[in-house]
Amino acid sequence: MKQYILPASVTMKEFEHFLKSKYEIGVFLDLHISQLKNVYSMAKAHNKKMIYHVDLIQGLKNDEYAAEYICQEYKPYGLISTKSNVIQKAKQKGVISVQRMFLIDSHALEKSYRLIDKIQPDYIEVLPGTMPWMIEEVKARVNRPVFAGGLIRSMDEVNNALKAGAEAITTSDTKLWDQFE
Repeated sequence: MKQYILPASVTMKEFEHFLKSKYEIGVFLDLHISQLKNVYSMAKAHNKKMIYHVDLIQGLKNDEYAAEYICQEYKPYGLISTKSNVIQKAKQKGVISVQRMFLIDSHALEKSYRLIDKIQPDYIEVLPGTMPWMIEEVKARVNRPVFAGGLIRSMDEVNNALKAGAEAITTSDTKLWDQFE
């Protein structure tokens, strides 16, 4: 992936900002099921590739059936989820699978490692992405490309995460989108 910032939209206003940008790939985080068709059409019209966070689509359960529906109806570039069945369905449907991993404590970390070893997602999204030493550890441990997201608020934090080995930064901070474009 050659795009170091993955603009993450939470609102339609942010999504429209992304559509006007030079970025090719974007993430939609918080979305209502009724907006999916419109988002899909707008992204397609602007030649943008979308990654949808299945766990945050209101009106859909975050399970393999929702993942299959999204893949069939809205042809996403990728799906993000904390759920292994969603990740497996994304892989089965030939879209990029991103396993979201929260760095809460050692127990959660080990549980995530076991899940990643079993499921083998295409990418791991580490949250919060403000701990470069953890990005290095996760990348070395899972042998998968890593996205860093959550609580990244400055260019220094973007650069530290990239230096630590993150492939890209997922951020809803439009100021960071503009600085890196």
